[in-house]
Amino acid sequence: MKSSRRRVVVTGLGAVTPLGLTVADTWAGLVAGRSGVAHITSFDASSYPVRIAGEVKGFDAANYINFKEAKRMARCSHLAVAAGLEAMADAGLGPLVPEPERSGTVMGIGAGGWEVAMAGMEALRTKGVSRVSPFTLPASIPNMPAHHISLLFQCQGYSSTVATACAAGTQAIGEGTEVIRRGAADLVLAGGAEALLNEVSFAGFIAMRALAADNDAPEKACKPFDARHDGFVMSEGSAVFVLESLEHALARGARIYVEVIGYAACTDAFHVAQPDPEGHGAARTIRWAIENAGIAPQEIDCINSHGPGTPLGDIAETKAIKAVLGDHAYRTPVHSTKSMIGHAFGGAGAIESMVCVKTICEGIIHPTINLEVPDPECDLDYVPNQARRADVRTVLTDSFGLGGQNACVIFRRYEA
Repeated sequence: MKSSRRRVVVTGLGAVTPLGLTVADTWAGLVAGRSGVAHITSFDASSYPVRIAGEVKGFDAANYINFKEAKRMARCSHLAVAAGLEAMADAGLGPLVPEPERSGTVMGIGAGGWEVAMAGMEALRTKGVSRVSPFTLPASIPNMPAHHISLLFQCQGYSSTVATACAAGTQAIGEGTEVIRRGAADLVLAGGAEALLNEVSFAGFIAMRALAADNDAPEKACKPFDARHDGFVMSEGSAVFVLESLEHALARGARIYVEVIGYAACTDAFHVAQPDPEGHGAARTIRWAIENAGIAPQEIDCINSHGPGTPLGDIAETKAIKAVLGDHAYRTPVHSTKSMIGHAFGGAGAIESMVCVKTICEGIIHPTINLEVPDPECDLDYVPNQARRADVRTVLTDSFGLGGQNACVIFRRYEA
């Protein structure tokens, strides 16, 4: 029996990542197996035991935003607006959405503009209350990327910010899909953004012993599913999607990339930072997303994994995939984008979702780099070190974050 719910398609993509300032540049770097991880330049990390990150290089907010306005915004908003501008142009839309009240915004973020809040605290401490910028608070709160995208493109309909840590970008795309499915909007700009490369966040993750620390060879630091995996690499970036109901996209003659067919989210309810070691929450999310899509597990052709490069995370995710897909898990390529760009937190899932779309459209599965000594507990096909051509119809992406947050979205080749 055919589903009566509205079909949701992807008509525009934008991305700003450590591998490039566009989707095309990012994708080319991923297919080539090139790492965007390098020594930190955004602050003096010489005294830190970890001195590497996936920084967005060569980015100038003034190329996208009025200089005066840009000074009042946090970097996460800069990146989100840049990705949003590319997505709108890619979708064949003008500078404004065609129907403002039927257009929405759903953005994922982990923390927001910490650097602006930190600058405000420093000004207060050293110069007094009169020297604190009036933009300190509004620039630093988590919903500002969604606000700036809504303002710039005049999305006057449904708006939300998803703050579910590392799962936020994936969950925002899923929630944007649900907004269209239930008829609350015809078009939604959805995605994620993060720019947390600052002293405090680095110190916090160092204290947690969560970071990979190969300072001598930054490009080799992130090693998902490898026996030497010792932590993730912090990074920054953003990706934004133009999601539309199928009817709306067809009516305006839009080019359709793929269809979003499944979405689910849940929580481990296990630990503030560690994943459930058996992957029960992750498996639950994957299973629910497949059920939501109305397909069988055997129809999944590829998985863009969370794949952070942490021993606990990589092993738990492998267990979750096997629990849901059974024997099919061993026939399913599972690759990690983070092996090349690091972990962009609230932006990660959105960037990885963009990779899913490109995987389907280009027929190429990018590699998981630095996989040289397989962890015996990670025994799936992780597409080691070389890109692979494949006829991919259905791709699943999953994201797991602090607080046990789990989200999963499934994309399928568009078929009328």
